Amino acid sequence: MIAFLVRRFIWLLLTLWVVFTVSFFLMRAVPGGPFDGERKLEPDVKQAIENRYRVNEPLIEQYGYHLGMAAGVLTEAGKFRLGLPDLGPSYRIRDYSVNQIIAQGLPVSASLGILALAFGLIVGVMAGIISALRRQTWLDASVMLLATTGMAVPNFWMAGVCIILFVFMIPLFPAAGWGGVSNLVLPAFCLGAPYAAYIARLTRTGMLEVLHQDYIRTAHAKGLSGSRVVITHALKAALLPVISFLGPAAAGILTGSLVIEKVFHLSGMGSYFVEAALQRDYPLAMGVVLIYTMVLYIMNVIVDISYAIMDPRIQLQ
Repeated sequence: MIAFLVRRFIWLLLTLWVVFTVSFFLMRAVPGGPFDGERKLEPDVKQAIENRYRVNEPLIEQYGYHLGMAAGVLTEAGKFRLGLPDLGPSYRIRDYSVNQIIAQGLPVSASLGILALAFGLIVGVMAGIISALRRQTWLDASVMLLATTGMAVPNFWMAGVCIILFVFMIPLFPAAGWGGVSNLVLPAFCLGAPYAAYIARLTRTGMLEVLHQDYIRTAHAKGLSGSRVVITHALKAALLPVISFLGPAAAGILTGSLVIEKVFHLSGMGSYFVEAALQRDYPLAMGVVLIYTMVLYIMNVIVDISYAIMDPRIQLQ
């Protein structure tokens, strides 16, 4: 296990470096600059701003400077000192560093993502089990119809319908903003519903395959109750496809949160990333990309470890 985690940590560092390098040069390959706008600045003012943020230096020097800041290795008077990773000040949000902006937005996005993923897992697994145990009944058909609909409907359309129903017609939840758990109910539902539908179908398929195995028949022959057979014996094997899906689900929830946060006016990582991309705030966009990359990588590692725990035949190598 330790050797596996060490190897994955090394690959994480390499992945972050590759993502940083590709993103750095792609963002600067687009014509224009972060301080170009409809209203042109005076040459002296523009030069002073560019000097402050070092955007007038050669590209390779900018790359080395920002890479050193991202790695946490800063230089002073020719001496190296190891510090906390720092991506410098934001180009557009004045008097705020990228680290401060991420520290404000990350709890919002993390809360939304965790609630959405938990909703998708709980509802999807329960729906899949019920559908498999009531195969070829009206209940099975109803669950699969809802699952198919949930996969087909875009989350931003679902967000609009939920706002109309549960904010204006039946005022149960606030329309937008960040302040408490009630502000996250509708966004988490809209973000997690499509993944609940996927998980329901995966759970149903896995459960139907497991229920026909010999060891399940043996468990029934020993006189075990149906619920105990399902929970103790069948569910563990049936959830293997669901565990494999958690990595892509985490990626989809991260990318989907960009739209949901804008719809519900949540000041999370997604909102900051959209604004950074539109305004060419390079350091902020880079910081959000690196955070997303790290979260996805960690989620994939957790999925691999969980897969090995659920299926002893799989070894971490």
